[in-house]
Amino acid sequence: MTRITRFRAGVLAAAVGAALSAAPAWAGTYDLTVDRVRIDTGAFTRTGIGYNGASPGPVLRFREGEDVTINVTNNLDQWTSVHWHGLILPYQQDGVPGVSFEGIAPGQTFTYRFPIVQAGTYWFHSHSGFQEADGAYGAIVIEPATREPFRYDRDYVVQLTDAHPHPGSRIMRNLKMMPDYYNRQQRTLFDFLGDAADEGLGAALSDRADWGGMRMMPTDVEDVQGFTPLMNGKGPEGNWTALFEPGERVRLRFINSSAMAYFDIRIPGLKMTVVQADGQNVQPVTVDELRIAVAETYDVIVRPTEDRAYSILAESVGRTAMARGTLAPREGMEAEVPALREPPRLTMADMGMAHGGMDHGSMGHGATAGDSHVMPDGTMMQGMDHGAAGDAAAGTHVMPNGSVMAGAAHAGMGSDSGTHTMPDGSVMEGMAHGGHRAAPADRFYAPGSGLTPVVADGGRFLSYADLKAQKPLYPERAPTREIELRLTGNMERYIWSFDGVKHEDAEPIRLQYGERVRFTFVNETMMTHPMHLHGMWSILDTGNGAWNPAKHVVSVPPGTTVAMEVEVDAPGRWVFHCHLAYHMEAGMMREVIVEGGPEGTAVDLGAGHGHGHARGAGG
Repeated sequence: MTRITRFRAGVLAAAVGAALSAAPAWAGTYDLTVDRVRIDTGAFTRTGIGYNGASPGPVLRFREGEDVTINVTNNLDQWTSVHWHGLILPYQQDGVPGVSFEGIAPGQTFTYRFPIVQAGTYWFHSHSGFQEADGAYGAIVIEPATREPFRYDRDYVVQLTDAHPHPGSRIMRNLKMMPDYYNRQQRTLFDFLGDAADEGLGAALSDRADWGGMRMMPTDVEDVQGFTPLMNGKGPEGNWTALFEPGERVRLRFINSSAMAYFDIRIPGLKMTVVQADGQNVQPVTVDELRIAVAETYDVIVRPTEDRAYSILAESVGRTAMARGTLAPREGMEAEVPALREPPRLTMADMGMAHGGMDHGSMGHGATAGDSHVMPDGTMMQGMDHGAAGDAAAGTHVMPNGSVMAGAAHAGMGSDSGTHTMPDGSVMEGMAHGGHRAAPADRFYAPGSGLTPVVADGGRFLSYADLKAQKPLYPERAPTREIELRLTGNMERYIWSFDGVKHEDAEPIRLQYGERVRFTFVNETMMTHPMHLHGMWSILDTGNGAWNPAKHVVSVPPGTTVAMEVEVDAPGRWVFHCHLAYHMEAGMMREVIVEGGPEGTAVDLGAGHGHGHARGAGG
C-alpha cells in the first residue's frame, strides 16, 4: 500500500465515522476564537479580523497520525469559516461555506474533526467574504511520524501578508469602479517622451497602441498596491527577529498568506536550500532567491556561520513594497536593508507576442488580413504576421521565454468556433485554439521576461523546474483524460473567470473517483494566477516525470500554458480557484464534484446553502 493510499484510507474512514485501520497514537483538542482585532503595521493602524485575539492567529502544531478536534467560536457579528489550506481531509471538514458546510453563525461554535495524514508547513484562513484579506489567517506546522531527510537546529515560521489600509470590501468596490485604482506605477507623458527618444516616435506610438488595444498596460503586474507587507504580523520597522548561533542550521518556513501579493525572497549573504514546497519534501536545491506565489509555502534551510545579522527580505513582485525581518545571534541587531529594485514591466513577450515584427507564425494562428491584427476594440495592430497554419502542423508552440513546446499546435483553423479570447475577455475572430498541450518546461521565470528578476552576481533563482519530489506520492501512470481550463478576464470591467464563464454561471466540474485527470491551464490574461484545488494534490508537470512535485498551489504566469495531474481519490464537493482574493470574488472559481468512491462516502449535493458563500474571497 502506498503512502498516499494509507492517507486516503484514514480520510475516508473519518468521513464515514469508521475506525481507522491503525488507531492513532494520540489525539488533540484545540480551541480557536474568531475576533475583531487591531492591526498595527507601523505605517497605519486599522481594525481587522484575527484568531485568538491576534492577526496572524496562533501557529497550530499537529503531529502526523493525530486525530484533531478543533473548536472554532465565532465572536463576530457576521458568519465565518475556517479552511485548512493544503490539508487532506473529508470534504465536510474543508470549511467552504455553501459547498462543504453552512458556515459558522455569529456567537456559535463549530467543531472540526479530522485525522492528520501528512506532515509539513501549511496554513489556515477564513473562506468567508474578505475576512482572510482583513487578517483572518494563521500557520500550521505538522511534525512527521518518521525522521525527516534533512537536519536543522532551529525552526521558525515566516508568514507573509499584504496588509492594506482599506478593508477588502472597499478594495473590491474600488477595483470594480476603476480597475487601475491601486496602480501607482502608471506610465506618464514623460515616460512616452523617453520611449520616443530611445526608440523613435513611431515605435513609441505603436507600443502605446498595442497596449491600448488590449485594454491593459505594462505596469499591470500587481492589481493592488499601497499595502504594507508584514512578516509574522510586523511591518518593516517592527523588525521581526529570528535568533541563531553561528554554524547552526536554521529552518525557515515561508508562508504567503497575502490577498494579492507575490514576493521574491532573499537573504543577502546567505544561500537558501529549499527542502519543502507546499508541505512536501523535495530534493534539496540551493538558490539565492525564490518567488513565492500567493498561498504557497516553501521551507528552506540556511546556515549562517558569521556572528552578524542578516536581513530576511520579501520584495513584492511589483517592487512597490518589501517585508523585512532579521536573522541574528542576538536581539536588537540589524543588517542593511537595500532599496527596492527596479520595478518590472510586462512585455508583449509576456503576453505570448514577440515585438519587433510581432511574428506569430510559430503560434499556429490563422492569418489575418495582410500583416495586421484585429484588436478587441476593432482597431488594426500593424506588423503582426501570424503566418499560415503551416507551423501549427509541426505541432510546436513558442512560449514567452522563446522556448519551443512540442505538441502544442493551436491549429488556427482547426476549431469549430474560430475565435480567440483576448486578455480583456473580448473575442477575436479567426484565432482559434486547437489542441493545446502543456509544456513540461521551465515556464515560471522566463529569460528575457519583464517578470523575471535579475539575481546579483549571477546567483540562482528558484524555478518550478528545480522542484523534484523526494518520494513520489503516487505511482506514475498516464492520465485517463484531460481538461483544459482557459484563464480569462477583463481588467477593464474587473471580471475574472474560467473559459469566459464566472463561477455563479458555471456548471461544476465532475470527476470520477479513481481516475487520473490532467488539467491544462491556458492563461489568456495579463496577470499571474495561483491556482488552488481543494482536497487533492496537484502533481505539477515540471518535466521531471515520476519526480514531478505534489503541490496545493500552481502558479500560471501570463501567456503561458501549464499542466498538472490529479489522482481523483477524494469523494465530495470541493472548489478550484485562483487564490488572488479579488480574482476569486470576481468569478475565477469552479466547484468540483467527485462522484463514486468506497461505499458509504456518498456526496451530499444539497450542502450548498451556506452564508458567506463559497466564492467568498481568500480560498
